[in-house]
Amino acid sequence: MTIESYLKSVIRTVPDWPSEGVQFRDVTPVFTNPEAFRRVIDAFEQRYKDSGITSIGAMDARGFLLGSTLAYKLELPLVLFRKKGKLPGKTLSQKYALEYGEAELEVHEGDINSDDKVLLIDDLIATGGTLLAAHSLVSRVGAEVIEAAAIIDLPDLKGSEKLTAAGIKCHALCEYAGL
Repeated sequence: MTIESYLKSVIRTVPDWPSEGVQFRDVTPVFTNPEAFRRVIDAFEQRYKDSGITSIGAMDARGFLLGSTLAYKLELPLVLFRKKGKLPGKTLSQKYALEYGEAELEVHEGDINSDDKVLLIDDLIATGGTLLAAHSLVSRVGAEVIEAAAIIDLPDLKGSEKLTAAGIKCHALCEYAGL
């Protein structure tokens, strides 16, 4: 069984949530199932162990679970990208568009250096806003994003398309077409 078919047997689809017509892909069962979580981390570890990345940038909040475990396995620094106002000290920030409004992403100054090669990781790629904002922050200090990785890609929301158009390679363990 491929990792994609295995994960699709674990990930829960919740119809009509948070609104009518939406098929919500709930990744929570991956984290509550030790075998599924191990398979996810093992798949990412195999992909990135010889990739030359020097740090892992994890998105608030489920990206922290993936990023911290992968950083431990690969013995790399973990860089936290948080929602505005969650990090103490000096930060760099980047605003980005949401479906209805705007949000802001922050990272501590000095957590990324100009010679870093960063893997960005989150639970899913939807509209791409958070990952694009993180890419902007990484680029601002002169570092390079090697790839954006996630458990799930939702290609109909065009996030992976936007990331690719911005020059960011994307990798997801599975994808779901349709909303």
